[in-house]
Amino acid sequence: MVLALPFKEVTSEILARTQPNLLDLFIALFSGAVGAVAICKEPKGVATSIPGVSIAVALMPPLCVVGYGIGVALTSSAGNGLAVARGGGLLFLTNLVAITFMAMMVFLALHIDLDSVRDRVRAWRQEDRESMWMQSLLNRVPVPDRLKKIGGLPSRLLLIVMTILLVWVPLSQSYHQLSSEIDRKQQENRLRKTATNIWQENFGEFADGNPRSYISQLSFRERDRKLTAQLQVVTRKIYTETEREKYKQLLSGQLVRPLDSIIVNLIQIPTASSDLLRRVPSEIIPPVPPTIAQLQSNFASGIDSVLGSLLLPDPAQMVGYESTTSPVAPLKIQIVYLSDRQIDRDGLTLAIQNIRRELDNSSAEVNFQRIAPIVETVSFELNQSKLLPIQTKLLDKLGQILQKYPKLQIEMTIGQAPSESGEIAQARSLAIQTYLQTQWQIRPDRIAIVNQVEPESIVRLKTIVAKSPNSLGTDPLDSLSSGSSE
Repeated sequence: MVLALPFKEVTSEILARTQPNLLDLFIALFSGAVGAVAICKEPKGVATSIPGVSIAVALMPPLCVVGYGIGVALTSSAGNGLAVARGGGLLFLTNLVAITFMAMMVFLALHIDLDSVRDRVRAWRQEDRESMWMQSLLNRVPVPDRLKKIGGLPSRLLLIVMTILLVWVPLSQSYHQLSSEIDRKQQENRLRKTATNIWQENFGEFADGNPRSYISQLSFRERDRKLTAQLQVVTRKIYTETEREKYKQLLSGQLVRPLDSIIVNLIQIPTASSDLLRRVPSEIIPPVPPTIAQLQSNFASGIDSVLGSLLLPDPAQMVGYESTTSPVAPLKIQIVYLSDRQIDRDGLTLAIQNIRRELDNSSAEVNFQRIAPIVETVSFELNQSKLLPIQTKLLDKLGQILQKYPKLQIEMTIGQAPSESGEIAQARSLAIQTYLQTQWQIRPDRIAIVNQVEPESIVRLKTIVAKSPNSLGTDPLDSLSSGSSE
């Protein structure tokens, strides 16, 4: 059906079934218990429909989501489609295993192991075509005879408990992500409530009690341990800079944060009765439209704000990015990261979804490019610090990488043999720094020297990501910077 549909938009019902967690497992356990109890009761009224309803509600929706994901993967986006199908399949497996497990527990508790029941089960196995086909299939598999006897209770319990333990791992990870998201939402709501109460109690009214202003929009953004509060207020009288500073002080006291860690951006919209509008001349001057340079700067700042706080799964570290715009194509973002291995597909999918959500651009095309850490060893002759051509060739390779990615720096471990004396290790370090600075314009502050000294006449060099929190967007990243647009 998905292949035949002309539209393939992801709905909220589909997204709700792509990230199951431990809560879904517990709900399925209770659903299985209720369905099993209903089966064991005498048929009365609606009780007979409970098992069918519980199975339909628990199993059909995630299977439909799996079908939707496969259809999207085959037609438009393989990555997104497979991610949706994987989430729906995990929810289906969770519900299936939990319902079966609780039904087994209920049947054991009610002692449904009479001889008459066992006889009927044996007869069913000998007559049911699916059971006979499965048994013949197992007989062809080269496994011990004990593993072929899956009908025993211990083997059934072992099989289903192992399956529950397997699904527990991804479900617990999703649960922790959900918990972190809820904590972030709660913190944002507390910030919003505190900021609104302070404004209404201290700035929302005139001294005579008449209303002065109200908040039309309120947003927060935290970056580099600084909280930025942006208020858009509709006011009858323009607020002064002193009043804005007073609000900042009150907000700092309520949040128990240093005053210099809070930034307040106050956007004031005067009403028709405000003093500001009375001073506007009769001839209205139209606002000056922003220039192309201003639009580009605002666009780059918006992307910087989103990607500057982007966290990648360990051990990946972001090096830089490149953004490209076009009138006929969606926004393209190429993110470069340093890691000794690729980010797994689930991690990439979550990162892409977060970037699109923060940019409010669901059609943005986000790609990731990995660069592996470079580890080189520069060997020196005994008591020598002069660079030879073979050594400068290694340094040229590092210099090219450092020039291309200004957020990278070198970690240098200096060596000195036991028989060497003097400051030969320092001379070798200085020779390498001087060469990189003169030939490739690499500043000394981009070379981190490790205190550990190797007991050999060598210098080990390794590329790492700079630890400076403001390195993204402040260095001139050439092709990889705060964004290049066309």
